[in-house]
Amino acid sequence: MNLSSFHIAALKPPTRSRAGFTMIEIAICLAIIGIALVAIIGVLPAGMHSQRENREETVVNQDASLLLEAIRNGSLGQDDLTNYVLWITNYCVYFPKNPLLQAGTPMTYGASNFTSSAEIIGLLSTPQYVTQSPSFLPFNTIYFGGYSNHVVAGIRSMSGYAVEKPPQNNDILREDTLTYHVYVENATLAADTNSERFPQGYDNQMNANLHELRLKYFYPTLPNGSNGLYSLTFRTLVAGKILLVTNQVMAVPPTRNPYFYYYQSQTYTNVP
Repeated sequence: MNLSSFHIAALKPPTRSRAGFTMIEIAICLAIIGIALVAIIGVLPAGMHSQRENREETVVNQDASLLLEAIRNGSLGQDDLTNYVLWITNYCVYFPKNPLLQAGTPMTYGASNFTSSAEIIGLLSTPQYVTQSPSFLPFNTIYFGGYSNHVVAGIRSMSGYAVEKPPQNNDILREDTLTYHVYVENATLAADTNSERFPQGYDNQMNANLHELRLKYFYPTLPNGSNGLYSLTFRTLVAGKILLVTNQVMAVPPTRNPYFYYYQSQTYTNVP
């Protein structure tokens, strides 16, 4: 070897073997990535389920405020309820003066029966207890006999996405809209039936002019029509008497035309 070739050989970098990842290393990497993906995918459904629950609860809270105010105000300012109320059923039970209960026939009114929101509010405002004469709101139906009303309504959510709101004719979007059942209890203020002044005086005034309105929401409505897993209860006190209107007739009456009741919030009765 001459001197020039020696210098050239000294300038060349030493050769190294080039090796890639082994199959074991690749398998370990894939296993780590797979475990991470499984954990992420497992969290996604729980997050989506929680988001849906929060959205439904928010919608129900907003709808309850609207319906409470509509009933309290005697249907004033609510002209579009016919787009959302699907049906209303009154499970009416008659009981005479003796304790024997006699079940009545449930009266169901569908969306085709409603021509105005006033009719809907008139049905939802039905008192929980009335005497045999529907025009007389009793202080104690146990003494006089009467009817027990259990009003249930199926309603499509009034709040939520704008794309779900009328006039929406897409059946898929309408079926995906949140629907729920509302149990309406319109009860007079509880009175002490053992009081010596019953049924006159202070108890009479409170029974005639102060009512407790309770709305029990069960959501979402399942495909088979039954109640969902969640429920919320809203209640408020309404001052004023309840007015009975019997001259309203539904456009497509069922077996019989119902009685319509409305709160008169600024009107009070003087009970002797």
